[in-house]
Formats: sequence, structure tokens, C-alpha cells
Amino acid sequence: MEARTSPGPATLRHHDVVIGCLRDAGFSIELAAHAFSALDSYIYGFALQEQGLPFDTPEETTQLANAMLARFPADEYPHLAELMVGHVLQPGYDYGNEYDFGLDLILDGLAKSSDASEHQRWPCTRAVRMRPSPATPATNSPPDRRPGRVCRPFSC
Repeated sequence: MEARTSPGPATLRHHDVVIGCLRDAGFSIELAAHAFSALDSYIYGFALQEQGLPFDTPEETTQLANAMLARFPADEYPHLAELMVGHVLQPGYDYGNEYDFGLDLILDGLAKSSDASEHQRWPCTRAVRMRPSPATPATNSPPDRRPGRVCRPFSC
């Protein structure tokens, strides 16, 4: 991420492949540019936001949410309190799932904007998550692969 101002061959290959997948899926040049920008901004922005969060595990998320609820009166921040109690503090909540939800939202919107057929398959040969799995350190390790996943259009 730090090399974004002077991309090397690997970054350029990645950009080229993503743009190629979008074009092969039927995106116009203009829509491919919009799609690439939206995807890149979301993925990069989420990674930066997640990196700066003061928690890593669901347990730490719960501890932080409870500390915030104890420190800040719910009547002064009613919507934030409702979100924490009704969503964040519910069993099974994991902030990392917010990434998948947001990415699916973007991809669904791009699919609707595209002239590609609803039944057209994503032309890429493998599905790749852009976010490391919780067990994978956020280093230069390869992305988490989901073998055998059948992709619907623009959902890889």
C-alpha cells in the first residue's frame, strides 16, 4: 500500500488483470474505470481503517463496545448505542464481516450498472479475497483463496 505513488510491475500487473476481468465481463471502458476506482478505494480504505482499529478479535470488540457504553451516556448517543447493543454486541459479530458485506454491495451495484448478462460467469479463473483471513498476518503473505467457490457475476 505504501508503494501506491510509484507502483512496480506487480502492482501494474494486478491493475491490468482487474481491468481485464472487468472488460472481459462486458464493462465499457468508462464503467471499468468507475468499477476499478470504487473497488480499489473500498479495499484500500477498509484495510487502512481496519489497521487503525483498537481491536483485533471479536472478544476485544465486545470489550471496547462495553467500555464505550459505560463511558458515554446512551441518551446522548442513542443511535450509536443502538448499533452497539443491537448489532456489535450480538453473538457471532465479527467486524471483518463488514468487509464482505460492503464488497458485495459494491459488486451488486456494479453488476446492475453493467450491460453484461445476469448469467454471465466472472471470467477470472480463481476467486481471491483481497482481505487477509483472521489467521493470516497482515504482511506480504498471499491472499486467502477460496477454492471451489462458484462466483456469480462480479462477486469474486
